[in-house]
Amino acid sequence: MMLSADIFWSFRSPYSYLATRRYVALAAQYDLMLNLRPVYPLAIREPNFFERNHPNWLGYVMRDVFRLGQQQDIVIAPPNPDPIVQNLATRKIADDQPYIFRLTRLGQAAARRGKGLAFCDEVSRLIWGGVAGWHEGNHLGGAAMRAGLDLAELDAEALADAEALDVEIQANQAALEAAGHWGVPTLVFEGEPFFGQDRIDMARWRMEQKGLKKRDKA
Repeated sequence: MMLSADIFWSFRSPYSYLATRRYVALAAQYDLMLNLRPVYPLAIREPNFFERNHPNWLGYVMRDVFRLGQQQDIVIAPPNPDPIVQNLATRKIADDQPYIFRLTRLGQAAARRGKGLAFCDEVSRLIWGGVAGWHEGNHLGGAAMRAGLDLAELDAEALADAEALDVEIQANQAALEAAGHWGVPTLVFEGEPFFGQDRIDMARWRMEQKGLKKRDKA
């Protein structure tokens, strides 16, 4: 019987980006359904989070994600533009956020179609993979197409059904917290959370204990 797990994920999280292709590989290799459930980043949920943190926190995170990308041979670059508009000197989050709400609603609309993981994988490769102006031209349209989706259809739904999508996104966050965590990326299997890109192998080990098998080769 196919096992399933939820992945709680954010477009602003570089660790989510670094984990995503490993989630994709896991679902391709094993008889496993991974349900990606996007959440709004801490900058939206807790706008004062960055101002409260130790001054060294942000610098360390950026150093860590770039060396992790080097170690795993994954291209990673500062997003241009950042999905969250923020003054990095003061850490203050801007009141006007033109990107993150659209992105997260698009991700949830893709999740409604069972293609959240594929869509978020493709889009995060744009945002964190060094594509300047990822929000312009046909970048997002091409990402949606590669995920088997139509961007115009997703955008129309994100506009027309924004309130319902936000309710679903809030439910994703509530489910993450109910499972015992708050951050992303977190894989939750049978109520047990595995937080971080460095816990994917542990999650696989747990699922193998529950009968996870490799897919039959065609």
